[in-house]
Amino acid sequence: MASSSDSTTSVDDEVRRLYERYQSAETDAERRAIALEMGELDGRRHAVIYERLETE
Repeated sequence: MASSSDSTTSVDDEVRRLYERYQSAETDAERRAIALEMGELDGRRHAVIYERLETE
């Protein structure tokens, strides 16, 4: 099982990759698709945060 810092680093890396893809996107459609991926990732991050708060 990964530690919380490992999962945070993994998420941070994923955010960085998505941001880089967003910056290099050539069309509005590409940027929109990437923004949706960012939103899904953000939702997963919040779910983990809330879960951790409930178990404290």
